[in-house]
Amino acid sequence: MHPWPTSCHLEMPQGARRTITNFPSAYLGRSRTRSIGFPFCCLIRRLQFPRLLLLGVTCHAVVCSLWRPGLEGSASLLHLYSNKSNPEQGYCEREVRLASSLDFWTLSSENLIAVLPIDPVKENYVRKVKNCVFSIAFPTPFKSRVHLVAVSKQVLEDILDLDLSVSETDDFIQLVSGEKIVLGSIPLAHRYGGHQFGIWADQLGDGRAHLIGIYMNRQGEKWELQLKGSGKTPYSRNGDGRAVLRSSVREFLCSEAMHYLRIPTSRAASLVVSDDAVWRDQFYNGNAVKERGAVVLRVAKSWFRIGSLEILAHYGELDLLRMLLDFIIQEHFPSVDVKEPNRYLDFFSTVVSETAQLIALWMSVGFAHGVCNTDNFSLLSITIDYGPFGFMEAYNPDFVPNTSDDERRYKIGNQANIGMFNLNKLLQALNPLLDPRQKQLAAQILEGYPILYNTRFRELFKAKLGLLGKSKGDDDLIAFLLHQFWALKMISKHKLFPAWVSQYLLRLKSNMNDSDSERRKRMTNVNPRYVLKNWMAESAVRKAERNDFSEVHLLQQVLRRPFQKHSAAETAGYSSPTPSWAKDLRVSCSS
Repeated sequence: MHPWPTSCHLEMPQGARRTITNFPSAYLGRSRTRSIGFPFCCLIRRLQFPRLLLLGVTCHAVVCSLWRPGLEGSASLLHLYSNKSNPEQGYCEREVRLASSLDFWTLSSENLIAVLPIDPVKENYVRKVKNCVFSIAFPTPFKSRVHLVAVSKQVLEDILDLDLSVSETDDFIQLVSGEKIVLGSIPLAHRYGGHQFGIWADQLGDGRAHLIGIYMNRQGEKWELQLKGSGKTPYSRNGDGRAVLRSSVREFLCSEAMHYLRIPTSRAASLVVSDDAVWRDQFYNGNAVKERGAVVLRVAKSWFRIGSLEILAHYGELDLLRMLLDFIIQEHFPSVDVKEPNRYLDFFSTVVSETAQLIALWMSVGFAHGVCNTDNFSLLSITIDYGPFGFMEAYNPDFVPNTSDDERRYKIGNQANIGMFNLNKLLQALNPLLDPRQKQLAAQILEGYPILYNTRFRELFKAKLGLLGKSKGDDDLIAFLLHQFWALKMISKHKLFPAWVSQYLLRLKSNMNDSDSERRKRMTNVNPRYVLKNWMAESAVRKAERNDFSEVHLLQQVLRRPFQKHSAAETAGYSSPTPSWAKDLRVSCSS
């Protein structure tokens, strides 16, 4: 992370002043001297800034006319750099506040469209797209009223530099529902392919998602903002481009819950619901029902996935494959030197290692993704695309959360193997860019994946048991415990439990310089009391469908501190076994 700038020295990119002074006078707002949500505090005293506009998506012709000059070198972002000799050192730090409106808050697509080719076809209709990474696609506004269901205060404040009060404004609702876009940003739909349930599915892409821009926050981090459920794109195939409240509540809650479980994940900033009718056949049995359309604003450092590279390799677009890879490495893999001949090997090695880490983390909390297709596997090894996920109730390697997975391909006990399969598909996409020696080395890197996974898995579960150091019997302790039941009172009834306890107590004696109190603290910090089990999400969804969002908000609070006991959560039964009414809950790909 970059610290706040230590002074107010301003360096303006070439063309930036021209961009500001030549703005149409109708876009100019009054001069403001109050502090705003990022390090522009020192600039306001000298420059009258144009007021940020939210443009209706029906005005897309205006925006399309603006994006071309942006590619030719004009800049809408100003950068502050450190200058320790400046007499006003520290002024920005003292004055900075979170933005209380969207007036000066900006998004930009320029980082992507200045480097990566855009689909030359501007019309929004379903088609085969070639020789590009993105298509310009504007969200489709809801026809009915939109209601804000929930926001993540932490995402707004810590990532987007926005005060929570901003979420109460019309500008915010219009932005996060796709009704309007930020001037200067071009909404994009990403082209990708993928292997779905082990079979090449050809072009997939963002069929109901719009990347509405990139935000650089006060830590110097770039975050890509994406609306999910915001309407059709060229990649919608036979879909309607919408998401429903049911699945959107689950995604909003689980992405935030995973973050607080310390598992790499995309984040969810907001959730809105409309009264627009969206028809869904939830279990693909011919019984379509009317549901309500919803949109989640989700954020991630990048939405590139294995399928982003697969589609280019599949169609032989090798120059574009190389261009995209170099861009991804430059932007997101600082440990890899983009000038090195072996950069793709280094990139692959990093992805292999971090994918093993991610899946081990999933397993450590009993999380089954449900749809581990290559188009749902992030190149940054974060958890993305929450659909029919589930948390195990009791240890069962055959647990399948997705009723659409007839062959049980993505059962929880097979997730590590699927990681290997997906990484192999990534390697196949990279192979056209590798020489024979590099291909051999890459294959060896992939062969090391099982060791990486098993090592991390063992580390995580030893920490759960409070074990320090190494012992030959550690794997046996872990394996025996995993094959038992859900809760300690149930485990204690098992006929072999006394033998396990004796072995465990003996192992604890080998913990050097440890105490029961210290071990208890460590174990409490890595064993969550609450995870988002399906019945909890379902309970919140059923209330939300009646416009009662109280349980969504309760779960937000509880899942932010999953390792701490919460009185309201205990009352709700969140640390108890699944209630009888929810024993037969099912989740599918339909959302």
